[in-house]
Amino acid sequence: MLPDLEKIKGVHPGAVLKRALKKKDLNASDLARAIDEHKQTLSAILNGRRAVNPKLSIKLAQLFDIPADYFSLLQASYDVQQALELKTKHTPDLKRFRKALFWDTQLDKIDWNKNKRAVIKRVLERGNHQEIEELIKYYGKQTISKVVQSIKTSYLPSFEENVKHYSLAE
Repeated sequence: MLPDLEKIKGVHPGAVLKRALKKKDLNASDLARAIDEHKQTLSAILNGRRAVNPKLSIKLAQLFDIPADYFSLLQASYDVQQALELKTKHTPDLKRFRKALFWDTQLDKIDWNKNKRAVIKRVLERGNHQEIEELIKYYGKQTISKVVQSIKTSYLPSFEENVKHYSLAE
């Protein structure tokens, strides 16, 4: 059984689908065969890199015995949430970052969403209190915690110290 849409508004459909597959003990290949879809397409959706289109929403609905528009509505809700976040959080307060922190690029040219992982790593490794606080204000602790989990190595001890100090580990 999939969760009620009201409870999961703003969540990427891939995350919901991944959880549903796990409960049924299925993987992307199994799902691809079951609904006659490309495994790469489903993998991209499951990893949040691609959107669910109406045709796929219908196929998934038939498989999970849910309304045909379930995944389309979830996708629309996610898209609106992303647009709101971009509108309100286009860039952090750049005055709170030292130019020396980003010595290799112009601060106002950084794509804060595309380069999120690199920015978070650099600020946690080399940033001061003000810069880390602005980073947390911009991305939020939950997002930073997810990114921190994906960073396998940091040669600077300040990275781990800052992760602990600001409670950024999941």
